[in-house]
Amino acid sequence: MALAPHAVHRLYEYRKSISTKPFGARGKKLIRCHLCLLGEQFCTCSLRKQLTTQVSFLLLMYNDEVLKPTNSGRLIADLIPDTHAFLWSRTEPAPELLALLASNDYQPFLVFPAQYADQGQTVLTEVPMASLSEGKRPLLIMLDGSWREAIKMFRKSTYLQGLPMLSFDPDTLATYALRKGSHDFQLGTAEVASLALAAMGEEANGKALTAWFDLFVESSLLGRNRRCREDILPISEFTDAFEAAYSAANSVKL
Repeated sequence: MALAPHAVHRLYEYRKSISTKPFGARGKKLIRCHLCLLGEQFCTCSLRKQLTTQVSFLLLMYNDEVLKPTNSGRLIADLIPDTHAFLWSRTEPAPELLALLASNDYQPFLVFPAQYADQGQTVLTEVPMASLSEGKRPLLIMLDGSWREAIKMFRKSTYLQGLPMLSFDPDTLATYALRKGSHDFQLGTAEVASLALAAMGEEANGKALTAWFDLFVESSLLGRNRRCREDILPISEFTDAFEAAYSAANSVKL
């Protein structure tokens, strides 16, 4: 049975409803699935499964980021049941967003590079579940946009200031083939979320999200005919890898 649309799907429909003109994505002639935004031939919706996790996510998305087929933030919502998504606003943040940040049910952490931390701001490289106040779930806040947009959101959002920051230096260079940043250490949003899950003690869930991301990238490139014939691997290699990673994650008791 197909899973219900999640927070990013709903935000996508809302953002389209307030657009004054269609969003001109690359490959706009490609017939896409209206949920995963991949070419219909490579749609992954039937493979989407929810992970068992103690972690929640909040995606703060810059303007038209949610409209981009290459956006990887939606992959987090694909797998993590308690994921929230909002359009970013400097002066008029959604009341629901502010309520989440103030909720007694959550402990928010801003996932961002430590080099941008304000003086005195708490910076952590891992967050053991035992360190949280009783009854609180970690709420990982992801600033979803280009690197320049993410820095703008960080600097101009007073409601994010003072939150503890989760930060890490990835050991491997970004493999995000669709929209690399201007520096090698800049990862796609889903890749960062995978590292964040591991930092929360859920390494198996992080690996499952990585496998889902890899399938997304390959499906996107195949849909855009960006692979040389001799470089094409059977898509089943990526679907099988995700199924294996999901099964491994599902066998871990949290």
